[in-house]
Order: sequence, then structure tokens, then C-alpha cells
Amino acid sequence: MQTMHHYLLKESHHALREQIRHFAETEIQPLAAELDEKATFSEYLTRRMGELGLFGMCIPETYGGRNLDTLSYIIAVEELARIDGSQAVTVAAHNSLGLGPIYHYGTEEQKKYFLPRLIDGSKLWAFGLTEPNAGSDAKNVSTRAEKNTDGWIINGEKIFITNSSSSLAAGMTLLACTGEQAGKKLYSTLLVESSTPGYKKEPILNKMMWRAADTGRVYFHNCKVPAENLLGQEGQGLRIMLETLGSGRLSIAAMGLGLAQGAYEMAVKYAKKRVQFGKTLITFQDISFKLAEMQVKIELARNTLYHACWLKDQGLPYGREAAIVKLYTSEIAKEIADQALQIHGAYGLIKSSDIERFYRDQRILQIGEGTSEILKLVISKYL
Repeated sequence: MQTMHHYLLKESHHALREQIRHFAETEIQPLAAELDEKATFSEYLTRRMGELGLFGMCIPETYGGRNLDTLSYIIAVEELARIDGSQAVTVAAHNSLGLGPIYHYGTEEQKKYFLPRLIDGSKLWAFGLTEPNAGSDAKNVSTRAEKNTDGWIINGEKIFITNSSSSLAAGMTLLACTGEQAGKKLYSTLLVESSTPGYKKEPILNKMMWRAADTGRVYFHNCKVPAENLLGQEGQGLRIMLETLGSGRLSIAAMGLGLAQGAYEMAVKYAKKRVQFGKTLITFQDISFKLAEMQVKIELARNTLYHACWLKDQGLPYGREAAIVKLYTSEIAKEIADQALQIHGAYGLIKSSDIERFYRDQRILQIGEGTSEILKLVISKYL
């Protein structure tokens, strides 16, 4: 693929892309199919990604991070997703959802304690919002945290949580109901380490997608955390979680873009080599038009995503753009994976072909971090 000349990209962005692409092609690609087949979360690749500085990319150097801009981070996620969604989501969830809230809402003490320990790939942090009865309806969380003299006692459970059940899972930022005020429920966020007594984690198995990512379920039984583990103010929890999801949408968009790019490249490669009726598939107008449409969608997605990153880096409002690009890229990832599989024909339906894995992996993108339906609701509110 030719180098992208994009008006927002600096030399450092191109260099980072080359570095991550090389790593993804040489170290992730050879392992991706087997990890997916066996549904194995790779601690080895996670530590390698930590060595490359992929955890804590946007965190200031004071706390051990790399202090890079949003666009650098998004390019890294995009390049990982071009090869494997499971590794991409491990990085995306840890950065946007794991470290993001601690950095943006934490006290100086919380930042100094948590951030440096969560940057080298040896420990991962999760975002505890979703429950069996709370997903799109975030106000329906039933996990409770009761205040006592020493701190908080937590009871409840979280489900479908990325980076929450492996031996590297160090804990989560948790949304809990912490009381009522004037008949309305109060929600607060708490930082809970997985070593806390009463914290029980288990992996979710038999997934259709992201089979090499760590998706888990966590139970809390009288988990005691100290008062200083409250993140932000009491009663601010829902706002913190929803604002975190807003910026997290950019990384899911990057996953959609990377997956679409990877699927498109597979389709081109296959169409150039597969011969039917005495000529290569790419010489048939129907196939070349399919590929042209893929290019159009990828180009629009990339421009929209990079523009949203630029807005964020300039300190300008970007919530609407993040919702638009997450909705758009997740939908085009679906279309492009589908058309790329069509070009592969029956060969695309076999486990040994990468496009089969991509076809499955794209399906989460219209669900995670805001379903397509919820995103339309978010976008319509800007009217």
C-alpha cells in the first residue's frame, strides 16, 4: 500500500505507522490465526506491545507515558486492527477506557499511584460499566457501593468487560450506584484493584469475535476499597463514564478503519491472483467496481476520523464527530468485510483464510462502545 499523504500527518506519524505496521506484520500476523482458533489471550504479545510503548501513548511523561497526540494513538490502533482486532482492542480498551478516566478525573495521588504501573504491558486496566441488565441503558446498573467509615463496600457484577479476566488484569474503573438524592439515584466511579478480597474474575468463552482478546465477567462480593479510591466527585460517575465512552469512540472507529483496510487489501491481493474464465478477477468490471467502492468508503472514513482526532488535539468539541465516525466506520467495516469475503468466494468461508476471521471480528463494532442505534440518538441530539 502506498504511503498516505494526509494533510494532518507529520513525519512522526508516518514513522510511527511504519513501526507499528512492521510489528503487526512480523509478530502478530504469524500468531493471529492460531490465537483466534484456540481463543487464547496472548500475554506475550501484550508485553511486546507494552515494550513498544503502546500502553499509555497519550499519558504525559511525568507518569511514564509517551505524551503523544490523539492521532498517533489512533494510527497505532488502526495498524493493529489491519492485522488483528483482538490485539487492537487490548490496546484500545486499556488506553481509552482504562487509563483515560484515571488521567482525566484522578487526583494527583491516584495518577501517581496507578498510571506508572499500567504502562509497560505487564498489567491491564478495565472499564466496568456493562452489566447483565445495563448496557445502552447505563442508568440501569445495579452494582452498589455502600459508604462506611473506612471507605466503600461493593456488591454486584460486570459483564463483557475487555481486559478483565487474564492474569494481567489489575482491576477496573467501576460504575456503581452510591445512594439517592431527592428520589434520584446517584452514581459514582471507583478504582478497584483485582487483588481486593471478594473480587472474582472469569473469562467469557465461545465468542464469535475478538477470540484472542480477554473478555470477562467480574463479581464483587463485599469488596472493600478505601475512600481515596473514589474517582472524581460522588454522584459524578455517570458523566465520567459517558465522557470516557465519547473519546473511546475514536479508537473503535480506528478499529473499523483498520479492519476495513486489511479486508480491502486481502480482496485486492486475491482478485489479482485468482483466475476465472481465463483472466484474473480484478479485470472483471464487477469486481474492480466493488474494490473502487471499498476505496471510497475507506478514504471517507480515514478523513473523518483524522479530522475528529485533530479537533480533540486542538481542544475543540469533537463529540458529534466521534459519534459520526464511530457509526460510519463500524458500518463500512461490515460492508467491506462482506464484499471482500464475496470476492474470495468459497475460500473465504474456511477458517484458514484471514478474511473469515475479519468477517467475524467486524460484527462487534456496531455494538461495543455505543450501538449504532444509540449513536444515531447521540448524533440527533446535536440537531
